[in-house]
Amino acid sequence: MSDLSKRRLKAWIRLLGVTRAAENHLREYLRVNHATTLPRFDVMAALYRRRDGVTMSELSRMLLVSNGNATAVVDRLEREGLVRRTPSEADRRTVHVALTPEGLTQFETLAAEHEGEIDRLFAALSESDLDTLTDILKRARGQA
Repeated sequence: MSDLSKRRLKAWIRLLGVTRAAENHLREYLRVNHATTLPRFDVMAALYRRRDGVTMSELSRMLLVSNGNATAVVDRLEREGLVRRTPSEADRRTVHVALTPEGLTQFETLAAEHEGEIDRLFAALSESDLDTLTDILKRARGQA
């Protein structure tokens, strides 16, 4: 292995460590402060971005999870009145899912809190740091 190759490996390990630590922190934050889970937040965020609703298959693709995992989360959100399912008129096998008005309101509050927690997590990064990091990650993604 070259010295550069070893440095890239170390950078990957650090990046993975930061990602896992931040994700674990957010999971705990959502559980303790909002009695919710990261998967629920992710489903609601996806539905928030697509206010007109999506099919269950689209939702699974957006979240990169199986239909079964998405269905389990949507089932719970539906029972709580935060999402609604609507059968497709064109294909009875297809179901659309969207946030209810209550789900929309709850998500907006949760998203604002989530953003604040992310801001606190990365408070040590300056504007310049973020510009540099964004540039680096864009270049790295171009290679992946």
